[in-house]
Amino acid sequence: MATTSFILSAVLVAMACVKASRVRAWRHSVNPSAPEVPESSFVVARVLLLVMAALGLYTGFHTLAVADDGAWSDDELTSAVRGATEDLNGGFEYGDPYDDGTAPADFDGEYATKIEDTIVQYGGGDAPQFGVAATLTGPTTATEAAYRITATGAAKTFCMHVTREHTDDADTAAPGLPGDGAKVTMPVYTYGVVSRVGEC
Repeated sequence: MATTSFILSAVLVAMACVKASRVRAWRHSVNPSAPEVPESSFVVARVLLLVMAALGLYTGFHTLAVADDGAWSDDELTSAVRGATEDLNGGFEYGDPYDDGTAPADFDGEYATKIEDTIVQYGGGDAPQFGVAATLTGPTTATEAAYRITATGAAKTFCMHVTREHTDDADTAAPGLPGDGAKVTMPVYTYGVVSRVGEC
């Protein structure tokens, strides 16, 4: 689309540059009895052609900008993965009160979505707000997983390795339970996240 707009604009500019004498000569060869075209008509025609060429250039550049906004570059993805890795590394979550600290992580669902959302968050103003995929790859255990990170438009691929460790237990107030100041114990899981360029 952008290429077509640029070509049409170039043709319109070329048409605007044709001398009036050439147009008159061509017109006379086709129809010798045709009346003479006044100079003002050529001026108006040139202005219209140049305006249309300018609109074509605007459309072409706008199309390129839209295409750029809809695709990730390698630099954008590299920066976003780096920021997401730093953000996610050391993060923690509370487990279920009935969990004894051995429940498996939801690496295939909730955490994969969290990785994608965090990468998009660190994409910057020019990066799209979509198009990132965190796909589980290789063997996955209850506490360890690897993700293949890709993004629409980017040629680079990243490998993100995630581990989850039961690091603590937290006593928190349990509203609604009988007894004043009743508490429940919930396991605390901490995530270790590293990433590198390339396949896992």
